[in-house]
Amino acid sequence: MRYLPFVLILAAAAALSALAIVHSPFWWIGAVPSVFLSLVGIWDLVQDGHTLMRNYPVIARVRWLSEYLRPFIQSYFVEGDTEGKPFSREERAVVYRRSKDIEGVQPFGSELDFKAPDVEWLEHSIAAREGHNANLRLTIGGPQCSHPYSSSIFNISAMSFGSLGARAVETLNLGAKLGGFAQDTGEGGISSYHRKHGGDLIWEIGSGYFGCRNPDGSFNPDAFAERAASDQVKIIELKLSQGAKPGHGGVLPGSKVTPEIADARGVTVGEECVSPAAHSAFSTPNEMMEFIARLRDLSGGKPVGFKLCVGRLVELFALMKAMKQTGIRPDFIVVDGKEGGTGAAPAEFMDSVGAPLREGLISVRDALIGSGFRDEVRIGASGKVVTGVRFATSIALGADWCNSARGFMFALGCVQSMQCDTNRCPTGITTHDPLRQRGLVVEDKAKRVAAFHRNTVQALVHMAAAAGCDHPHELRPEHIMRRIAPDRAVSLRDLYPQLKPGQFWDEAGATPYGREWAAATADSFAPLAPAA
Repeated sequence: MRYLPFVLILAAAAALSALAIVHSPFWWIGAVPSVFLSLVGIWDLVQDGHTLMRNYPVIARVRWLSEYLRPFIQSYFVEGDTEGKPFSREERAVVYRRSKDIEGVQPFGSELDFKAPDVEWLEHSIAAREGHNANLRLTIGGPQCSHPYSSSIFNISAMSFGSLGARAVETLNLGAKLGGFAQDTGEGGISSYHRKHGGDLIWEIGSGYFGCRNPDGSFNPDAFAERAASDQVKIIELKLSQGAKPGHGGVLPGSKVTPEIADARGVTVGEECVSPAAHSAFSTPNEMMEFIARLRDLSGGKPVGFKLCVGRLVELFALMKAMKQTGIRPDFIVVDGKEGGTGAAPAEFMDSVGAPLREGLISVRDALIGSGFRDEVRIGASGKVVTGVRFATSIALGADWCNSARGFMFALGCVQSMQCDTNRCPTGITTHDPLRQRGLVVEDKAKRVAAFHRNTVQALVHMAAAAGCDHPHELRPEHIMRRIAPDRAVSLRDLYPQLKPGQFWDEAGATPYGREWAAATADSFAPLAPAA
């Protein structure tokens, strides 16, 4: 029976071909497709790569077609407005509306289940504020920084030229220029498309030291100083790990290293481009702090900090001890949550390695407070921040500002087709195909990028005002409630209590982090052996 469909196709091909030859060419309309399917079935029978096709010629291909169409059918016809992953239709719609300056209201009531576990809400105030328009900015740069940067409270997160196409990079930079915020270059270096419109840049330095490397992949201080001197470069960000694939290096095949990518990264055209899993410029916490001080000096005193997805807490505390021992402070720490996106990563890393943004943010907040450095070091947060509510929650839990990558991709027109790694992005964003990029009109989409930024910050302002705050930085964990049982909700202050400033130095054992703090040392990322 499994060959019956194929036999019927063969019979139809023979009959229709005979009718077309003997009676009328009209029958070729049916004969041609059936002959084609017959040839496909014959190929299926003789090929040896797919068992199903050998056993079920022609008809087995329906399975592959169904698998290909399933994500699109699921997205457009099956899933509800609040169910899609990584971003729901409702979240995407919010970004689309804000990027087009369409009023972000909806009728008849929320679709959320407020009895669901872990649902959260903001405690509003009877003495609410007006929530006037505001271009919220903060100074990034501590006491050891001679050229601090007045940054927006919301910036474009790291996306490299290479993972994004030329027009997408150019459009984001023009949008940043129009809106007065900054674009993180990602670890792929500063390309000509980053420079074209003069928007502010956060230059990310990864383990490959792209744009400031020697031929052997080691750090080149002269090349770094030359590029860091650009007026466009406002901040230097040392990347330790990325949320979607922490602790994992990467390889860009030589076939993808075009002259433009080679120029941005400082590598040879056509040669394999490697991002190691770890840095070669330092190997201990103390050395890392010294490297940060060196980058700050080479850049002429610009703010220098680091980005990480939080992993082993003992290593985070080792950095705090190194800050104390060396006297060197980073100007900021960006916390990248594991829910962050990437063009491509192993499923095990995306799903099962690294801390989500909330847990990572709380760990970094507590590490800085407990070691007494919170007033000197700013905190950025990145990981699915596309709406005012996630923005406000991150600020309440300790972030000074937030970054977003996929939010700004949606503003460019991304439809979450999940084709980022195929070079066939339908919206021309994550592809280097000139014909696909042609659909992305730089001047039009740049206005949408700026509008999404403006309206998202305004949503944050309105939420803070509803809580009775004059500024979003007045938001605290007690402003956010979370359901922990069907009949009980508590504030985030009760779920995540803060430490006392400097508490680690005197009474670390009284904190939840006592064991990790005791095992941390500034001389090594490896934990100390427990006392006998």
